[in-house]
Amino acid sequence: MEYREFTSLEIESLWYKSMCSLHNSIFTTDCSDSIMEELSTRPKFLILVAVHEDRVVGYKIGYQDRNSRFYSWLGGVYPEYRGQGIASELMLKQHEWCKRQEYAAVRTLSKNKWRSMLILNLRHGFDIVGTYTDEKGEPKIILEKRL
Repeated sequence: MEYREFTSLEIESLWYKSMCSLHNSIFTTDCSDSIMEELSTRPKFLILVAVHEDRVVGYKIGYQDRNSRFYSWLGGVYPEYRGQGIASELMLKQHEWCKRQEYAAVRTLSKNKWRSMLILNLRHGFDIVGTYTDEKGEPKIILEKRL
């Protein structure tokens, strides 16, 4: 498994298209539009991908949401690659990068229905710091890790 990091958008690149295929298989939003729109408004962001045989099999995206805090926004791993530690490795690499950038904390959101992600965050030192109900009426869990 090879891990790569990107701090600029290369939407015509093969890795970006491969990441979007993975994203679209997990979420219902169109990857290239939603990711490009969000990251183009952010001063600093990081995209990490796990690559196996020239195919992105896992990814993690985050961005600076405050001067001293990084928001871990999106991520996923193809079902056939889950349970191999890819999500954990992507998270560790993201937190190492955040420390080098001198962020004080990483924040993320999750839902109870995404239990594996919730458990992964808790195992990696995140604390539940709050909850709220989104515009669709679904409860969301706010997690934060001090770096």
